Amino acid sequence: VSDLRPSALPGSLDVSRSMFDLRSPPHRFVKRYDSVSSVPSSISSRKDSQGSNRSLDTITLSGDERDFGRLNVKLCYVSSVEQIWITVLHCKDLSWPSSCGENPRICVKGILTLPKPVHFKSSAKEGCNDIEFMETFVFAIKLQSLQAVRLVFKIQTQTPRKKTIGECSLALRELSSQESNHWLDISPPSK
Repeated sequence: VSDLRPSALPGSLDVSRSMFDLRSPPHRFVKRYDSVSSVPSSISSRKDSQGSNRSLDTITLSGDERDFGRLNVKLCYVSSVEQIWITVLHCKDLSWPSSCGENPRICVKGILTLPKPVHFKSSAKEGCNDIEFMETFVFAIKLQSLQAVRLVFKIQTQTPRKKTIGECSLALRELSSQESNHWLDISPPSK
């Protein structure tokens, strides 16, 4: 970590204030930066060394380097009618146990973790490297209720038997009318 205080940079023109103080105008043109990765933290994903997007909300340090795949979703909140729009787009590079067979039927189950949870499920598709769902789910829920919950996705096989093979989640604290695109890392199902 670099020390950006003026004493560490002789002859500087107060770099820490002039370049990195995001409270000064023109703040609306400046993206917030994460001091560790130096990528915009206002965007919920970052590029890893292979160039793929990884969600900052779902990074785990379990030591298990096996890739379980990624889920691509879009979110939008329409405040005029108090609706959340959730679009399940793709599931890429998904791996599943050999006990599920070569091409099991795969679906995505979603849960809004409200006090009374809201459940929804995509149609089942044949398991492959890039499963395209392209399904949108709309729920009428007040924005204040959503900002304190998570959206959990469970990747499930339907054949030969119903089984959760992976999961991922996303915080909803920054929902807006601007549609946001997220790539979420799929982790092994929690016990």
